Amino acid sequence: MHVNEARIGPGGGLKLDRAWALYSVDGQWVNGKRTAAIHLIRAAFAPDLSSVTLSVPGDQRKIPATTFAFPADTVAASKWFSNFFEQPITVRHSPEGFPDDTIAYGPTIVSTASLQSVCELFPGMDLDEARRRFRTTLEIDGVPAFWEDQLFGEEERSVDRLAVTKNTVRFRIGEVNFEGSNPCARCPVPPRDPRTGEIISGFQKIFSDYRRAHLPAWSPEPRFDHYYRFATNTRVASTETGKLLRVGDPVYL
Repeated sequence: MHVNEARIGPGGGLKLDRAWALYSVDGQWVNGKRTAAIHLIRAAFAPDLSSVTLSVPGDQRKIPATTFAFPADTVAASKWFSNFFEQPITVRHSPEGFPDDTIAYGPTIVSTASLQSVCELFPGMDLDEARRRFRTTLEIDGVPAFWEDQLFGEEERSVDRLAVTKNTVRFRIGEVNFEGSNPCARCPVPPRDPRTGEIISGFQKIFSDYRRAHLPAWSPEPRFDHYYRFATNTRVASTETGKLLRVGDPVYL
């Protein structure tokens, strides 16, 4: 969902981003990392994000498209997802969101040029498809490829969130203050077509080889224990909750 503005939520991410999580009976998340079937679902949000319509185009079982109040109607959504996955699914809502990284829990950042460089590696891939594959929260235009590698230092802050190294990178977008964390390690999802789940053979190797060969001078290479990393993870202090990010905001380093 592309929006012109978004507020920082109570968990440090964008308000309403990853506000729902799907759980199976074993208490584990049901997501693209666990099952490619998730790619077959379409989620169409109302412009004000007050509702979402879930559907499965071409589904032979004729699961009906259904609109749910978002993010409140988790009970009805649980029934819909249970029907689709043919197993009990529980949808849970958290105002803080469900970040992949509980240490670097802020929005992820990438440059438009970085996404365009990925498109050049895989014939037929356009910019919107690259965006859907990597699902980065904030996109910065007007800067070179892998510019976002400047947003983290050569050392990571300790996981207790108290000790800060001299290499910590702080920056601001509009009125929101950020702290860069690390280059984001990618999962099995980007190699898959975001609408079908079909895998591009050799995607990870092609991408990693390119990343290694084109690491900019400003990229802190010690942070790359492997090169299947793309975009920058961030942290946002609780003091920033409620502040607004807008398309067109300047970035201050």
